[in-house]
Amino acid sequence: MEYRDLADRLEDFAALIIKQYSNMPDSYAGQYLAQQLIRSSCSAALNYGEALGAGTSRDRLNKLRIVLKELRECLRNLNIQFKSSLLQTDGAKPVQKENDELIRIVVTLIKNSK
Repeated sequence: MEYRDLADRLEDFAALIIKQYSNMPDSYAGQYLAQQLIRSSCSAALNYGEALGAGTSRDRLNKLRIVLKELRECLRNLNIQFKSSLLQTDGAKPVQKENDELIRIVVTLIKNSK
């Protein structure tokens, strides 16, 4: 996989999250989790862009670790929303699947960078 393809996937993932919450939930918990999910998904995409422009391999590896941290936060957030019925099964499963695939890709990049 080329690095540009992953950048596009991360951007698409963040956009998918933003679209999912175009209408903010009414509950406090729903709003809190939705806002945090939007921040962490966008952070993953933005930090990957930083990783692409990193000056050193150490800096690149550090940015990839941040991307991984943000993606894992997204996954936990989605799981909480799914388990608390803030997200419907049909809406959550494709997003969770893409999130899981992105985590696996970034883990592989980190392992191969060492």
